Amino acid sequence: MQTSLFVSLAFWIRVDGQQSIKRNILMHPSEKLMHVSSRQLLAFLEVARLRSFSKAAEQIPMSQSGMSMLIKDLEDQMGARLFDRSPRSVTLTDAGRQLLPVAQRIVQDLRSLGSTIEGSEAATRSRLDVAATPMVTMSLLPDVVREFTDSHPHVSTTIADVDVNTVRQRVLDGEADIGLGFFVKPAVGLLRQPLCRFRLMCISPPAPTNSRRRSSRGWSSLRDLPLIGLPPDNPIQSLVETHLARIGHVHGKCQTAHFIGTLIAMTRAGLGHAVIPSFAIEECKRHGLQISMLIDPVVYLDLYLVSRRGIQPKPTTLDFSARLKTAATKLAK
Repeated sequence: MQTSLFVSLAFWIRVDGQQSIKRNILMHPSEKLMHVSSRQLLAFLEVARLRSFSKAAEQIPMSQSGMSMLIKDLEDQMGARLFDRSPRSVTLTDAGRQLLPVAQRIVQDLRSLGSTIEGSEAATRSRLDVAATPMVTMSLLPDVVREFTDSHPHVSTTIADVDVNTVRQRVLDGEADIGLGFFVKPAVGLLRQPLCRFRLMCISPPAPTNSRRRSSRGWSSLRDLPLIGLPPDNPIQSLVETHLARIGHVHGKCQTAHFIGTLIAMTRAGLGHAVIPSFAIEECKRHGLQISMLIDPVVYLDLYLVSRRGIQPKPTTLDFSARLKTAATKLAK
């Protein structure tokens, strides 16, 4: 690794025990000293430890001539001899002895940094963070997470079930690898991938026994109904409000809740009707609600997987996303 040193060695090195290396080395990072590499320092440390160019060359490994060239280049950059050479021994000069602790510290710091980065990368690869709205989490993720965990037991999966705006922000901030939600409009910094398409439907309180149930109803039939809805800034609610405005809905919302699961519970309690995506149909059935697909017009809504633009997805993220696609397609049928 040819890592340029951004530590000024001249604070510690003195030539012949008297003269300091010229201060212009400190003042000008473009000088030769700033191009000392970790490979040169490793070579220097091995020669100093073994007191032999040939043994140091075998240890690295490299040719003896290559070792000699590295040390010569380092001495040129230092502006001083680092070793006294004789047929029988190789010993450090004063400059070499002063370089030794600095070189040891720099090499150790680089090794520690490498280990830290490697550990961080390994930790990142061994976890998957997903953000999704609560109803999407309930309807889609449990089976997908179970299958994924069976295939990747070494990967820890974390699910954050939050509102759609928080899903977006967690992905943008790098706190989630992927997010799931009904992102009707593109968002800066997010890459959208459609998973599947659902329809808007109207849910109503449980009907009396033996009463007639509608399988579908037109939007115009909602004109005078009390509707429970999501907050106005929710993309699903924005779409719903657009169609309600076209039919001249006049009753107004009697209640507002942040999550579709809450709308379902409030509808069951008889507080009103709600327009929600059909991906929640199984949950509505469990509550015994009346379910009517909306027609005239039929309105579709795409469930998106979102990720941060410019980020290379991990292999585990790609595998999880593929499983999501399969599960979401089945849910939409």
